[in-house]
Amino acid sequence: MKTEWRLKVTSCDIESISKEANINKTIAKILINREIKDIEEIKKFMNPVLSNMYDPFLMKDMDNGTDIILDAIEEDKKIVIYGDYDADGVTSTAILYKALLKLEANVEYYIPDREAEGYGMCKERIEILKEEGADVILTCDNGISAIEEIKFAKSLGINVVVTDHHELPFIEEKDKRNYIVPEADAIINPKQDECSYPFKLLCGAGIAFKFVQALYIKLGIEEEEAYEFIEFAGIGTICDVVDLIGENRIIAKNSLKMISNTKNIGLNALIQVLGIKDKEIKSYNIGFMIGPCINATGRLDTAALSVELLTCNDSNRAEELANTLYSLNKTRQEMTMKNVEEIIYSIQNSELKNDKVLVVYKEDVHESIAGIVAGKVREKFNVPTIILTKGKEMPKGSGRSIEEYNLFEELMKCKDLIDKFGGHPMAAGLSIQEENIPKLRDRLNKNCPLTDKDIIPKIKIDKRIHLSEVNFEFIREIEELEPFGKGNSTPCFAEKDIKISDIKILGKNQNTFKLTCSVFNSSKIDAICFNRVDEFKEMLKNKYGNSYEKILTNPSDLKLDMIFYPMINEFNGYKREQLRIKDFRLSNN
Repeated sequence: MKTEWRLKVTSCDIESISKEANINKTIAKILINREIKDIEEIKKFMNPVLSNMYDPFLMKDMDNGTDIILDAIEEDKKIVIYGDYDADGVTSTAILYKALLKLEANVEYYIPDREAEGYGMCKERIEILKEEGADVILTCDNGISAIEEIKFAKSLGINVVVTDHHELPFIEEKDKRNYIVPEADAIINPKQDECSYPFKLLCGAGIAFKFVQALYIKLGIEEEEAYEFIEFAGIGTICDVVDLIGENRIIAKNSLKMISNTKNIGLNALIQVLGIKDKEIKSYNIGFMIGPCINATGRLDTAALSVELLTCNDSNRAEELANTLYSLNKTRQEMTMKNVEEIIYSIQNSELKNDKVLVVYKEDVHESIAGIVAGKVREKFNVPTIILTKGKEMPKGSGRSIEEYNLFEELMKCKDLIDKFGGHPMAAGLSIQEENIPKLRDRLNKNCPLTDKDIIPKIKIDKRIHLSEVNFEFIREIEELEPFGKGNSTPCFAEKDIKISDIKILGKNQNTFKLTCSVFNSSKIDAICFNRVDEFKEMLKNKYGNSYEKILTNPSDLKLDMIFYPMINEFNGYKREQLRIKDFRLSNN
């Protein structure tokens, strides 16, 4: 699929901003492209220190919620942390559990079973917890939507403190949304209208950290002691794909520093198993290595294994758990790849290939990977994608969207066909009767506002740079903008007419290619691209016909335009500059 390249432009005075903020012009341009233009805002972004975080007591109900927990500790009441099975829920649970243990609380945690209970609180489980002696339930990364469940818990005499970051539930009446909240004893969620907390985008683990911070302040414990939990909060922040700005950037940036030198036994064991011991941990390692291993337990086993790993004090047990997480994630990867390949094949060989909203029902997709599969199919076709599988009671699944299509709002228009759904513009989960699946597919496509132009993939380029600018100092300056993710995307650079002097096809499956690019004065730099060898060969074949294979072995006249990210490649202790190719095309001349 042809990709549209867009160079970002700005009317800001980049030179004056770079001088005033004491940063180079390229960094200034990148920050301006991300709407970070104010000098004080830039300085805080470039120096994300923990002391710049807000007072946790600015959150509505923080004072009341921490009092309930401190009273429970003093009276030896049993506290149960009610968590969630994804990386944010796991790290939230670990933060609260470790902190309360340090405060000598009578505390346990419970993580719901994804398939048997689903997301959030469950009445049957609340009743069991009561029978087991629960006096207080402290939720994390869930609870704001548990209207009936919390009402039930209260009827059993259980005090409930909610810590959550999700959107508030609402009832829509005559085009007006009336927001509702559960009858909990305290609700700590900055998304409440009545909450004056300045930063609204914390994830569940971020709010759990703020809760512990408030507990420590009340007890007169040095606030710095709470900072050990930044390590877990950063994992939750990066993995939950919240905007990496403001407090989220402070948490994530400081977390990466801590994890690179972690003293946590469980994290150390997982880092060892993943083969990244003694390396600087970056957002990529969290988002694509550590996070998926944590998530895999909630998908294929129980996320309680991940909480146990993060709170483990026995190195042998930690090693055993780390290997289990790694193995589960490998299984998850294989399951995902198999289903993605089968679904892409079925779409390409059916009428579905003409749809601008893909709704695919495949009974044997494991419920826990439906969202991952939907994301990968969406990447292939660049259209909103919903993958449904056979649930216990009815088909259920997940959807992933593109920026031009608000999936949540479009599903709202079809709510008469859907039994249950929730989400946001880019992602959603739903349950639906099987007979309504074709109706949903038909209505979403008939009402689809997307144009042919909308579904062309777009890459936004931060700046055009000459390859001679790429050196160790330049790369280190770019890396200071880490961690990258939502709200702070990895910078994209581009250049035209890059002369290629060598091409190598690499990898066990021959799915990676490496180019040697000429700079000037006989200097060269390598550029690497993963999983696009077939596309690269097809491009050459379209240009050179059957002689394209000669170009692969002797690309003397080959020139490419490329979008790339510069990085340092370290191999066998030797470091060199390298370009990670995001997209490529033949040059016009």
